Amino acid sequence: MPLNAPDQPVSRHVSQQRLQARLDTLARFGATAKGGVDRQALSREDALAQAQMVRWGHELGLKASRDPAGNLFLRFEGLDDGLPPVLSGSHLDSQPTGGRFDGVFGVVAALEAVQAMVEAGHRPVRAIEVVAWMNEEGSRFAPGMMGSAAFSGARELDEFLPVRDGAGIRVDEALAATRSGLDELLAPEGLSPVVLRPLGGPVAAYVEAHIEQGPVLERVGLSVGIVSGIQGKHTWRIEVLGEAAHAGTSTRAERKDALMAALAMVQAMAQVFHDEDDVTKFTVGRFEVEPNAPSVVASRAVFSIDLRHPDTDRLNAMSQQVQRLCTEHRGPCEVVVQRLSAADSLSFSADMRQLAQDCAQAQDIATLELPSAAGHDARYLNPLAPSAMLFVPCHLGITHNEAEYASPHDLWLGTRVLADMLQALTTASSPESVT
Repeated sequence: MPLNAPDQPVSRHVSQQRLQARLDTLARFGATAKGGVDRQALSREDALAQAQMVRWGHELGLKASRDPAGNLFLRFEGLDDGLPPVLSGSHLDSQPTGGRFDGVFGVVAALEAVQAMVEAGHRPVRAIEVVAWMNEEGSRFAPGMMGSAAFSGARELDEFLPVRDGAGIRVDEALAATRSGLDELLAPEGLSPVVLRPLGGPVAAYVEAHIEQGPVLERVGLSVGIVSGIQGKHTWRIEVLGEAAHAGTSTRAERKDALMAALAMVQAMAQVFHDEDDVTKFTVGRFEVEPNAPSVVASRAVFSIDLRHPDTDRLNAMSQQVQRLCTEHRGPCEVVVQRLSAADSLSFSADMRQLAQDCAQAQDIATLELPSAAGHDARYLNPLAPSAMLFVPCHLGITHNEAEYASPHDLWLGTRVLADMLQALTTASSPESVT
């Protein structure tokens, strides 16, 4: 049976000022000169942000825990500990020149929703866990969404542990460093080490608030969007192996130029994947060249592929061409094509979307249902439990950019809808009443 918006909503206790102050505080960890954030997954800055979340959670009586994948949880206990919890959150890591709201808004909004319940004197039947998923961005370690993928069982954690960043540091090494660093940050304040919990577990429902990362809501003048689903995304790592040679003496026939071969592959794929409607999204966001010297023919080139489309069949058809196109345009070089992830398109629960609409309507907040063109951790929670996402506008759709901006008023309204959704979901005593 579908849920309804609560009769006595806790949303009236959501504080715009407190929400903004916490976002401003977290923005200091990894702050860039241009007003953005560089907070890489499992970095010192990430540990500082997690420690701050634990402090705020401790003030509210929330229990902090961390799983082997580095996901951080703050638990607000319910009346019945035997019931699976409702999870809400997003991620704390950012792109190297990221904004102040991507990911972190969802974590802070979930905490604010819990604080609103505390101030309203509302005790949920089932627990709420505020969660910060590890490495959603995939900027330092590829692929992204490692934490939620491992939690859900979609990928084995052991697959991720040997992955190295640009400096050669492995995920397992960074996990250990962040775990000890987090405890060291908390110890001087008399806070206990964060408890290690098992990976995974039952989930009653999941709700993720996020900035839209697109221009639609701002264009139509609405503050809250209800996400219908997430378009599919497949990613690869392409390694091209050639041979170093003198730029002035080696002939064209002799050269095994890894960079030129890589460029030929990229150009071929850009042509094949082009569509006039601009629905297909083909991106090469990372390119590494060795030895990266002006007078030396490149001996090695490594680049990334990010391919997205809302139609799963169309996405799979394009994906099947990547190996062929790379092989056909390698020239005298060798090429290694490694697919990192393959996430198909999905739709969120109709009942969860209806609950979001009911909670917004009860507050006279107009909404728009729209798909997400970007990937989110909710992708991996969706198969586990009824899931939903809420969007708030970001100015001009600018994101993964230091100029990223979301207004305090929009963030506040989105958090109010989130708070009432979590209240309704955690008042339900059985999973059946969620769906």
